[in-house]
Amino acid sequence: MARSLRDRLIGEIDHARWVLTRGSTPNRDPGPAWRQRSVRLLRVNHAGEVAAQALYRAQALTACDDPELSQRLLQAGEEEHRHLVWCERRLAELGGHPSDLDPLWYSLAFLSGLLAGSLGRTTSLGYIVETEAQVESHLTDHLGRLPPEDEATRRILDRMREEEVAHGAWARAAGGGALPTPVRRLMHWTSRALVYGSYLF
Repeated sequence: MARSLRDRLIGEIDHARWVLTRGSTPNRDPGPAWRQRSVRLLRVNHAGEVAAQALYRAQALTACDDPELSQRLLQAGEEEHRHLVWCERRLAELGGHPSDLDPLWYSLAFLSGLLAGSLGRTTSLGYIVETEAQVESHLTDHLGRLPPEDEATRRILDRMREEEVAHGAWARAAGGGALPTPVRRLMHWTSRALVYGSYLF
């Protein structure tokens, strides 16, 4: 039996609580400079995965009249969840902690997912195509900035980049259309805010 909208919204609130209360680790001695740099870069990627949880779930919620699309969006969200767990574990190993701004990133991503999803399949999937392209770009940048001592984080980010590219390719093949240039620019500056905010806090 299909769940009511009320039940689905309650489920989304519970999922948000679960995502945002995970991954807290006590601050330890920051250690060598390379580890501090890795923690900050990894914190950005963790924040991106927090946002991805919200984005995919919000878009799945708006696709309730297209069960196949809704299920595929939830599946992509589950794949993104693996990335979240990888980042959490590595942050803990390095003695780091998630961004203090994670609730903000989750809320903004959920709202943007609801908006994109409400504009129809082509726009919703196009939003994923553009999001994953920007994620791929920043992962590539981070791989170039990672300290050479941190091979473990490099392996994680490499694997994440492969899967983000696959998500973007799926969304394009499923009918994602190109977004207007002003929208792409707004997405770019929003992602920059997440990157810099999470790097610092």
